[in-house]
Amino acid sequence: MPVTVEAVHAALSKVHDPEIKRPLTELGMVRDIAVDGDTVSLGVDLTTAACPLKGKIEQDVIDAVKSTGAKTVNLDWGVKAMKRQITEDDPCPGVQNIVLVTSGKGGVGKSTVATNLTLALKRAGCRVGLLDADMYGPSIPTMLGVSGRPAGNPNGKITPLERFGVKLMSIGFLLEDDKTAVIWRGPMLQGALLQFIKDVEWGDLDYLILDLPPGTGDVVLTLSQRVRTTGAVVVTTPQDVALADVYKSVSMLKKVEIPLLGIVENESYFICGNCDERHELFGSGGGEKVAAFAEAPLLGQIPIDPKVREWADAGTPVVQAAPDLPVAQAFRDVAEKMADRCSVLNARRAPSLTIDRSGGTNRHLPIAR
Repeated sequence: MPVTVEAVHAALSKVHDPEIKRPLTELGMVRDIAVDGDTVSLGVDLTTAACPLKGKIEQDVIDAVKSTGAKTVNLDWGVKAMKRQITEDDPCPGVQNIVLVTSGKGGVGKSTVATNLTLALKRAGCRVGLLDADMYGPSIPTMLGVSGRPAGNPNGKITPLERFGVKLMSIGFLLEDDKTAVIWRGPMLQGALLQFIKDVEWGDLDYLILDLPPGTGDVVLTLSQRVRTTGAVVVTTPQDVALADVYKSVSMLKKVEIPLLGIVENESYFICGNCDERHELFGSGGGEKVAAFAEAPLLGQIPIDPKVREWADAGTPVVQAAPDLPVAQAFRDVAEKMADRCSVLNARRAPSLTIDRSGGTNRHLPIAR
């Protein structure tokens, strides 16, 4: 029997996204099916450019199409992001996903994780912005080697600075020098944060990463009330003294109904350059404990590597400066898993719609939920 477009579509309707667990056809990931004899060409749109399971999706699609009798399958890859719930009054409607990087305790490397995840997403082909929401201790200007003042544009908005193709905003860009202290009460901090979100020309982004201050203060409360975020990544280190505060951060996120994308265990272990043995300097199992408490996945364990500190001090995150290092690969793996989790949570929020084509008594095509 000759291969037909209908047969190919039917076969692909049985192929599920490995994480979302719904058919690719239902998710709108399949397009432009064309048949020329025993050759089939089609487009497949991933839910994120940083998809970690592209290889599996590719093989599943090829196998399904060849089951119809096709000998050759040509795939045209694209991206059709699963986006957060965006309302009419959303402060940045062009941003598909807003991701919070947070911790309950300072000194766990939260900003290091935020900057490297941002660069990993950019290198994967995503459109990314990074907002330094730590008003009292901004570190993004140093870690990304950026100075200067953002300017206004004709639209009455602030044009963010850029580095490595990433849009950036930080209170550090507005200070007289990097030793100036920000002495603000809570309402001023909240106002500045909201201005950075709604009055900055972020444009169309796949991900806006917010590097939050440590703790469970006003910033998280403000974001939960004013912005529909995709979810939060919680950063911890393995030792108990860090976990005690990180548990509180997880509890707060749950209470204000910000979804948990996952846990990152930073400074997890050290590989000795002389003996190649793994040394767990700060203990082990902390990330797994937080993940179990949060009922969220452990996205990854980042090793201790002096290169991370050296490149951050030099203004270039290690993912950008030395992408082949094992620690850079660890950041990339976490970024891919985080992006995948964003797609999963967004798909769960979106209603599953089908078209009732029976016509019914009213002779129209109502939406069946």
